[in-house]
Amino acid sequence: MGRALRADAERSVRAILEAAERVLAQDAGASMEQIAEAAGLTRITVHRRFANRQALLEALAVSAKQQLIDAIEEARPDAAPALVALYRVTANVLRVKSAWRFTLSHANAHTEAAAALWGEIDARTLKLLTRAKREGLLAPDADLEWTRQVYYALLGEALNRPGAEEDPAAQDPDALARLVIDTLLHGAGSHD
Repeated sequence: MGRALRADAERSVRAILEAAERVLAQDAGASMEQIAEAAGLTRITVHRRFANRQALLEALAVSAKQQLIDAIEEARPDAAPALVALYRVTANVLRVKSAWRFTLSHANAHTEAAAALWGEIDARTLKLLTRAKREGLLAPDADLEWTRQVYYALLGEALNRPGAEEDPAAQDPDALARLVIDTLLHGAGSHD
């Protein structure tokens, strides 16, 4: 019986987080009651899972960052040449960022857990960029910290391109990944 309650609680938390993302993307000042309604749950259930709005925002940050890590891992970046891995990781990350636009584009409270996850994302990104440099995709003198920052900026810009809302093809993660990687490599690539 306890296991069924745990599964039910997990479903409730997932429903709350997904609803919070949708509702807050439309209205950043939305109430816990509005989020509960969107999740199809009572306000009491939401407050049972999250004591207050801050706790909910912290859980959103941790959940979204964990999904980014899962997306990177799912791309199996160590099992392919750096160029293939860059495309896979980028497309997967864009899928997650597209689904969690509010949470990943707003400064949320940085809990220890969220900060640790972000550190892991940074480390995995730098590891992949190091491989790209070693395999000749990036210039030998490319500053990898700067390249990482540029890569992150390109990810954000790809999702927020003017006119992308009206053109579903402009939101295709695979096409956006090509755009991001082509832009990154032409800006930091070897000029031999």
